[in-house]
Amino acid sequence: MDEGLDMGRRRKKVVRIPKKHLPKLFPCPKCGKETVRVEILRGEGYAMVGCGSCGVKEQFPVRPAQAEVDVYCMFTDKMYGRSKRSFAPAVQGA
Repeated sequence: MDEGLDMGRRRKKVVRIPKKHLPKLFPCPKCGKETVRVEILRGEGYAMVGCGSCGVKEQFPVRPAQAEVDVYCMFTDKMYGRSKRSFAPAVQGA
């Protein structure tokens, strides 16, 4: 038989979809640089959030089901909440 004359379909190309991962560094709400790192200490029950650029640090209590993203959201809520209150003018009685 002829060795090089195989008839048939071409093999389909395998398309691999890369898995999306959660980030390790987050943008800082104060300085805007991507240098905020979240470190969860599950044994002690709290997490440390700190910016490597401007030096802002906070500590938050964590539950076992919370991830780094959840702690970062608590950090940004606290930072944006603090900045809104500090710039809001005091309203005098009407």
